[in-house]
Amino acid sequence: MSKLIKDVCEADFEAEVLKSDLPVVVDFWALWCGPCRASTPHFEALAVQYAGQAKFVKVCFDDAGKLVKQYNIFGIPAFLFFKGGEVVARSEGFGSPSVGIWETLLKQILTKD
Repeated sequence: MSKLIKDVCEADFEAEVLKSDLPVVVDFWALWCGPCRASTPHFEALAVQYAGQAKFVKVCFDDAGKLVKQYNIFGIPAFLFFKGGEVVARSEGFGSPSVGIWETLLKQILTKD
């Protein structure tokens, strides 16, 4: 995994995501999930492209039951976009259009005041 992506657990979610000065893209994933593994290189590429502008973290679905419930994660991979501690966008699943959608959402978040 890229050094630009941090593994986050429930205990440090507030500090790493909700209190972040930068927008944060959270990838809810699981090791057993094929689409999660397929999405990883694309997620890493966005982390490189937007380094310093946004923060990228991964949360293991299997270890974060409270967060999964709190943010209504029904399927993975699920990507939540946070700004100012609030979810401002989300994208669920992975397919060829997903990467374009993530970049569009991220650009919109970064250009809003």
